[in-house]
Amino acid sequence: MTRLLVVDDHEIVRAGLKQLLAESKEFTVAGEAGSGVDAVKRVNDFDCDAVLLDISMPDINGIDILKEIKRRKPALPVLILTMHPEEDYAINVMRAGASGYLQKDCSFDDLISALRTIASGRRFFSTALLKQLAADGGADAQDPRHSRLSEREFQIFCRLAKGQTVSEIAEELLLSGKTINTYRIRILDKMGLKTNSDLTYYAIKHGVIQ
Repeated sequence: MTRLLVVDDHEIVRAGLKQLLAESKEFTVAGEAGSGVDAVKRVNDFDCDAVLLDISMPDINGIDILKEIKRRKPALPVLILTMHPEEDYAINVMRAGASGYLQKDCSFDDLISALRTIASGRRFFSTALLKQLAADGGADAQDPRHSRLSEREFQIFCRLAKGQTVSEIAEELLLSGKTINTYRIRILDKMGLKTNSDLTYYAIKHGVIQ
């Protein structure tokens, strides 16, 4: 069963999610946090499998909380669950490393689908957002930066962009973690990017992954 940390400043929302997810045999709310400071502490102290995070928090902006969570545990999937429309924050949270974005008026089935997706290591963003990113990606369409990569580099780039860790890629490709990390550094350098989240954003924007 996937253990979730729910981060929301409203106790009634946390209680409602806990009750809803109790109906699922796949997910359980194993930890809660009502503030940004508490969320970061819980991530440090609690071995959860994924985080449900609201953007509007009383002490620390949700995007800053997300960045801190990803800094401490880069492989931990974080699903943004908020009242704010996708067009307001989705691109920024994607850049910050979020694994997905949902509004609180979503259906229970949508929530479960999103949780399944991020728990499997993939990203969950709406079709509308992905189409928008693809449409906006024409600036360097004639000479896309990923065209600079070798075949092996492109292979690893796609896996990193989908959220796979260095160790997972190493095991899959029968290479050492050190070798994969060397490729990762080279890929970021060739593409002029800084983080794995940048790779994901670029890959979705240019239709390399969905």
